[in-house]
Amino acid sequence: MEFSDIQKRAIEVREKYSNLEKHKGTKEWSREDLVRGFVGDVGDLVKLTMAEDGVRNIDDSKNKIAHELADCLWSIIVIADKYDVDLKESFLKTMNELDQRIDSELNS
Repeated sequence: MEFSDIQKRAIEVREKYSNLEKHKGTKEWSREDLVRGFVGDVGDLVKLTMAEDGVRNIDDSKNKIAHELADCLWSIIVIADKYDVDLKESFLKTMNELDQRIDSELNS
């Protein structure tokens, strides 16, 4: 599966959530709400990794980590879309910058 397929699927699911919010008569999540939801997902991920590292007791934490990582990726894709960020381009640019920074430090 190509990354563009993953992005498309993430946006489709977000649109379904939007339809569900309208159907329920609740406020549709704004960009800010999506970012706050992402922060909550990251918090859940932290708790699950703590469980995997023996600091917390959470049943089935390994499988729950996989789910939470997917939730976080979904959130990032949706937030990027809402803020008109070309995530693929930004990711590649950032990785190149980091690569160059590391090379520079290794060669100094």
